[in-house]
Amino acid sequence: MNLWTLAVADLRRYRLSNSLHLLLMALGVALITALLLLASQIAGRFARDAAGVDLVVGAKGSPLQLILSTVYHLDIPTGNIPLDEARRWAANPMVASATPISLGDNARGYRIVGTTPAMLERYGARFASGRIWQAPMEAVVGADVARDGFRQDARFAGSHGLTAGGHVHADHPYRVVGVLAPTHTVLDRLILTSLDSVWAIHADHDDHDDDAPDDGYHADQEITALLLRYRSPIAAISLPRMINMQSKLQAASPAFETARLMQLLGLGFTTLKALAGVLLLTAALSIFIALYTALEPRRYELAVLRSLGLSRGRLVVLLWLQALVLSGAGTLLGVLLGHFAIALLGALSPQASGIRLSGTIAVAPELGLLALPLLVGTLAAALPAWRAYRSDPATTLADG
Repeated sequence: MNLWTLAVADLRRYRLSNSLHLLLMALGVALITALLLLASQIAGRFARDAAGVDLVVGAKGSPLQLILSTVYHLDIPTGNIPLDEARRWAANPMVASATPISLGDNARGYRIVGTTPAMLERYGARFASGRIWQAPMEAVVGADVARDGFRQDARFAGSHGLTAGGHVHADHPYRVVGVLAPTHTVLDRLILTSLDSVWAIHADHDDHDDDAPDDGYHADQEITALLLRYRSPIAAISLPRMINMQSKLQAASPAFETARLMQLLGLGFTTLKALAGVLLLTAALSIFIALYTALEPRRYELAVLRSLGLSRGRLVVLLWLQALVLSGAGTLLGVLLGHFAIALLGALSPQASGIRLSGTIAVAPELGLLALPLLVGTLAAALPAWRAYRSDPATTLADG
């Protein structure tokens, strides 16, 4: 006789209670799956966004806020710094490259970043169409920005502040002269322009020649931060301490601050994982109780199966298969629900927001979930199977 057919048929007889056990299992797996996807995508995005940035120099304040605002563009800056001072540290022999950035405006929630062409080189960006800016009020947009209506040659006005709703600078419209190909970094959701463009809006430029080449440095101006890359590993030890001790500026390491942030997020993830573990344990117990309590009303049925030639070993396998089918179906449903939850979260988040989540990406730790049905099924079926194994079919049939 086919054990799979018997196992599935028996489960269908108690479909309501078994559906509840399956759903409980699915919820625990879904929560674990969603956490794995969320942690993986956040860590991956942070790593890509900070690639090529060893140190950020900005105004005094929270180092984490400085990194979040200038590298990941998720927070407000700690302030501005004098360009002369930034130039001095950019010329330090321990610095291999320095990229100035200036923040302050946005367009429909997308940040407008004044910078130099070195910003594109830092992320290895390529143009899908158009070119780099060559004059003030020319802009290059990331792939996500372009998909939201900022097409080639489109004109738009920025608004004050880093979120939508501020005063619109209608007298200083930008023109899109270039669209970047997707980089899967923070660049995709930024609007890039020259530093002159930002200064033209926020400061008096009577003394500045707009036709002069924009090298990013003008003595009477300020920038938000300077993104540095070390010339050698020794600079990681010396340069941050020098900047913090010998100037009024602040030096913050993206690697260190991101690790600290992930550690803080990890506390929340650990709590949710513990909750998921409780759900899985409860699911295993519910499957165990279902199998164990079903033995008594099925004693005669199992005895008949034994008398028809079903060995003790195959009887144990039958009960184990029932637990395996329940836990396996719950695991599969849970993985699908976890991916759907992340996809829904990504779809509901604004296009201009930080991290774009995807439910179509699988991560390696998910493979560990494949062992769950085997583990839960074995644990849940162990005692009921042992009790069924020790039962005497002759005695059961004789007792009626």
